[in-house]
Amino acid sequence: MAELMDGMTQERAAETAVAATVASLSKHFGDRLATGRTIREQHANTLTWLGNEAPDAVVFAESEEDVQLIVRICAANGVPVIPFGTGSSLEGQINAPKGGISIDLSRMNRILAVNMEDLDCVVEPGVTRKQLNDHLRDVGLFFPIDPGADASLGGMASTRASGTNAVRYGTMKDNVIALNAVLANGEVITTARRARKSAAGYDLTRLLVGAEGTLGVITRLTLKLSGQPEAISAGVCPFPTIRSACDAVIATIQSGLPVARIELLDEVQVKACNAYSKLDLAEQPTLFVEFHGTEAGVHEQAERFGEIAADFGGGAFAWATRPEDRSKLWQARHDAYWACLPLKPGAKALATDVCVPISRLAECVDETKRDIEEMGMVAPIVGHVGDGNFHTVTLVDMDDPHDVAKARDFISRMVKRSLAMGGTATGEHGVGQGKRKYMEAEHGTATLDAMRAIKQALDPQGIMNPGKILP
Repeated sequence: MAELMDGMTQERAAETAVAATVASLSKHFGDRLATGRTIREQHANTLTWLGNEAPDAVVFAESEEDVQLIVRICAANGVPVIPFGTGSSLEGQINAPKGGISIDLSRMNRILAVNMEDLDCVVEPGVTRKQLNDHLRDVGLFFPIDPGADASLGGMASTRASGTNAVRYGTMKDNVIALNAVLANGEVITTARRARKSAAGYDLTRLLVGAEGTLGVITRLTLKLSGQPEAISAGVCPFPTIRSACDAVIATIQSGLPVARIELLDEVQVKACNAYSKLDLAEQPTLFVEFHGTEAGVHEQAERFGEIAADFGGGAFAWATRPEDRSKLWQARHDAYWACLPLKPGAKALATDVCVPISRLAECVDETKRDIEEMGMVAPIVGHVGDGNFHTVTLVDMDDPHDVAKARDFISRMVKRSLAMGGTATGEHGVGQGKRKYMEAEHGTATLDAMRAIKQALDPQGIMNPGKILP
């Protein structure tokens, strides 16, 4: 009885704190504060099978000062803060399991500076990757990190995102030079200067990149840019088996061939993309590849890749030479998630990823494919295989407990397989809520204790995106 009374007291205290917070925020933000059910649910997980846990209110921030004020008001009342970019994360990073205030950063979408000579730019967190690249198109530069969604750059940094270009250009951790973040006490820190290298102090930039809003709210980013290549060559190559396609990838990477993109689609994913994106590819395991460089260099790289592919049974290589054909090809790859949904109408999609050392790629993908077939699931495989990262999109009937249990078992087996091969539970989707339970198996107790100590030092009240990353 005493425990029940304590629980009720705590619940009433939390409700009172939220009410006080919402009242205070309303005074400052007026109609930029929203408490309607629909908009709150839109600011929680909507893309995957994880439940929708809506915040108590949403505030639309328009400046770094707005974010500071929101965090200070929340901190004064011990109310959680959940950063929101575009809502495209896949592991429940934007859910509010303890309620709280969602800070929508989409209106902080200004490109503040482009330093062409230094190949960098400064942006607010709500700028999306497509918005930035549209802005850069006429100056011969581009930002190479390209997750499937047109995600916000703040969200991409928070989840340590990558994409099809990662094999050549790296991931967000390699392309964020510095950032500003509002900490749990409302103070703003700047993690670094614009210099490309520094040995001055702790690397706080890398600490916050991938922290998923659990240590602070990103309010400004300085990003590396790359020059648009003189020549680009892209194409597709089918293979007799998924194993032979992966073996070709391994040989390509180990040979040192500077491929810019090398993506794997199994025959199920190819079928889905043909229907959704109006392609006419052979329904076989297929590699999408792209090379960047000079005209002569690209020609030589493509020729060499063709020789490697042939060694592993690769079929006729179909080149996409026109820019519009390349765009259609890569847009189809980016739309792979949506293309999968019609394969099992009414099902929820569970998109998940793992990453293994490149030498174990073929083994890991092959065993995963065998699991899918033996368990009788619809789960296309697609991946950024040039760096050992691949995904499955498992389609689950949420009204069928057996189907749900089977999917959970499959994902668990997939993660455990990756960890046993020296890999990770997630190459780019992040931990959020969905992968928390694997953190101890991947990192061990001592490492998690170090992470908790950092969290405690920067967020002693535990208000910054609680319920994410740390089990």
